[in-house]
Amino acid sequence: MRLYLLPISTRRTLIYCQRLNATTTNEVSLLDKTTTKANNLWSSWEKKESGWQKKVVEFGNKALQRIPYEEWGLKSIPPLSKRRRAEELGDREKVEISFPSNFLPQESISKILQILGTERRQLHKTRLWGSIIGMPLVAPFALVPIIPNLPFFYLCFRAYSHWKALAGSKHIDFLLKKNLIAPKPSKILDELYLNNKIPSPDSKSAADTLSSNSNVSDVETMLLHASDGKEIAKALDIPELQMELDRAVWQVENDLEAKRKTREEKDQLALTKEEAKK
Repeated sequence: MRLYLLPISTRRTLIYCQRLNATTTNEVSLLDKTTTKANNLWSSWEKKESGWQKKVVEFGNKALQRIPYEEWGLKSIPPLSKRRRAEELGDREKVEISFPSNFLPQESISKILQILGTERRQLHKTRLWGSIIGMPLVAPFALVPIIPNLPFFYLCFRAYSHWKALAGSKHIDFLLKKNLIAPKPSKILDELYLNNKIPSPDSKSAADTLSSNSNVSDVETMLLHASDGKEIAKALDIPELQMELDRAVWQVENDLEAKRKTREEKDQLALTKEEAKK
């Protein structure tokens, strides 16, 4: 596999895992069968022109769009199974970390990976158990005829999603502890990011600023925009990456816009109070 670190803004970075030389096996796990069946069912509902299935899909897609991009990024990293652990330790073949060196200094890559792998770990643990605890509470809805127990299926999906994110987080931790990462600047990403003509951040603060921490300051600047996801995915020959980048850009832009409006409202309120005192 290969990991990509893709700065979305001057303070937030998307991590994405590209599977390389995926091994095939005749054995299909129950989890894989269930996931495939759910995906096929969802696809069939998307093709509906109307009806409650179509409404569910529309609502569901909006909900999926709002799941934090950090979670999707961690989910892209495969769980550390016993076989994978043995292979990675046995081969001692390091995982390549590809990144734009004009925004992420190579000496900061390990720290950035550590931040991305650990900062949301407790959140995923808490929400995983919350979803599991909620399942029995909504299970009685299965008695309602015709319509499937959507709350139960949603909690199942969220539990699975948080578990996947936790597994990805643990895999990052394993790679760092065993020194199995190989940072490698990407000339392709360097060129693509330079095309946006955004000044590079101070290398001393890059590890602190280019994490996925949403507690940002006023100086946060977007590095990518809505049209960049398609270009980057095409240049790297990873079509599925476009969706991840588009989602991340959309979420960060909306968050920054919300923060901007909040600041303006506070400034306006402060100005009004000052004028009232005069």
